[in-house]
Amino acid sequence: MSAGYHVDICRMKAHLLSALLILSTLQVSAQARFSVSIEEVNFPTSVGVHSFVVGQHDGKWLILGGRKDGLHRRQPNSSFLAADNNVNAYVIDPVSLQVWSASLANLPTVLFEQVQSTNMEFAQRDTVVYFMGGYGRSNAQNDHVTHALLSAVNVPGAMAAVISGGDLTPHFRYLSDSRMAVTGGYLHLLNGTFYQVGGQYFEGRYNPMGPNHGPGFIQQYKEAIQKFSIVDNGVSLIISDYSETVDAANLHRRDYNLVPQVFPNGAAGFTAFTGVFQQTQDLPWLNTVDILADSYAVNNTFNQLLNQYHTAHLPVFDEVDNSMHTVFFGGIGQYYYDSQSGSIIDDPAVPFVKTISMVTRLSDGSMSETALDIAMPDYLGSGAEFIPLKDLQFLQSEILDLAELPVGQSTLVGHIFGGIQSSARNIFFINDGTQSHASNRLFKVFIQVNPTTVDNGTIITGKEVFKLSTFPNPVEGNLTVELSSPFATSGRLSLISINGSSVLEQAVSLEASRMKQQTMDCSALPAGNYLVRFDNGSYSKDSTVIIKK
Repeated sequence: MSAGYHVDICRMKAHLLSALLILSTLQVSAQARFSVSIEEVNFPTSVGVHSFVVGQHDGKWLILGGRKDGLHRRQPNSSFLAADNNVNAYVIDPVSLQVWSASLANLPTVLFEQVQSTNMEFAQRDTVVYFMGGYGRSNAQNDHVTHALLSAVNVPGAMAAVISGGDLTPHFRYLSDSRMAVTGGYLHLLNGTFYQVGGQYFEGRYNPMGPNHGPGFIQQYKEAIQKFSIVDNGVSLIISDYSETVDAANLHRRDYNLVPQVFPNGAAGFTAFTGVFQQTQDLPWLNTVDILADSYAVNNTFNQLLNQYHTAHLPVFDEVDNSMHTVFFGGIGQYYYDSQSGSIIDDPAVPFVKTISMVTRLSDGSMSETALDIAMPDYLGSGAEFIPLKDLQFLQSEILDLAELPVGQSTLVGHIFGGIQSSARNIFFINDGTQSHASNRLFKVFIQVNPTTVDNGTIITGKEVFKLSTFPNPVEGNLTVELSSPFATSGRLSLISINGSSVLEQAVSLEASRMKQQTMDCSALPAGNYLVRFDNGSYSKDSTVIIKK
């Protein structure tokens, strides 16, 4: 969903056997002509929301939809509860830090049910935000559904109504269309045409045991790029010039980041960064997809390892060297950079992360990934939004034009608001609703342009490092761990409890390209979920294992 986490509508099953590790070499520096910093604002409000719609006008934000809880729970009767829907419209002034709210309950029933849903796709054209789809409880349909609506809100009119206590109904319009029933994808505007990419249709209650177990559900990935125009006369909406391109192999992704880009030839478009899930395993994609006005191309020469779910992000274009940079702030990912050990950790449980990373496309089209030297202060960012400061020059309305910023000083370029805050990396299997919540935290984002390039962090480049598998899983007694590496190495094999404590450890030496088996006696350990980790000081590989009694 456009917010992620996330918080999937179809969250991953337990990973019982680990996949091939695609990790990284760590190089000494990563360079760009700017640096990034964040600063938290003391924001005295209880408004916490994630996976929402946001519009802007006159320096204020209009917030619609999303959820007030945190990561959804595993139990169908406890996940995506209507009680945690955001049923209000909020107006936020990030300068004066004032917040106004108003109930949306007077809207027509079909629209009120949509506008309180999660992971709607949205895009703003002039003063109107168009939003579509979204997943949530429908009392009218007596089920959880993906809403088949395209709706519009006049942002300045709705803001004025919220602030004054006026009627919100005249500022909303909608039309019903089954093609708009998508959640967890993206909606963007390019040269007057709307592009809706990826996502899914989901109907029924979330159930990690699968579609035919318990209450059951229907899940259909969109696997498509939808292109259309919206004819809007201020009274009614019409969808025209509609076309759809389907690619089940490469567009089967949701809860990702679709980010506006300037490509090396000057063309405007978007890049779909990773997302979930691969068809053959419940793990994120690693490749990306570039989308132009009338074509798209899959990039299999670059692996994005960090920040793979939807999170707050900032695209930056530098015309000096024709480079395109995309900064990702926290969220969720299969890999994260551990600055203390200098290792990239592969965790197939796909944890919350604090990592702030940057993907760079150079003038020759090559791409690289950098783990920046700064990080989010907590496990934040998933389902959050970066909201650009409209006083600055943004290409395509969202790409920061570095040439417009002064050299040698930090410039406020926007804010990060909302999202999920988690108390730990991996909470899915212990989640009772108290381990995470919707964040009300507000951060300023600054860019400092430098006269020359500066080191920003550690470059990450894809490389095969370890294979690790475990059996039997679940295990009652002896656990067998199989390890191999393309090079000779030694390290430590650990069994780690859910609270992060190492309960068993062994020293292990590997010969180049030779499989080695290690046995770990788990018979005396309490039942539960554990991580098996092999770490040689530069690389680390995790796999989930279940101990039963």
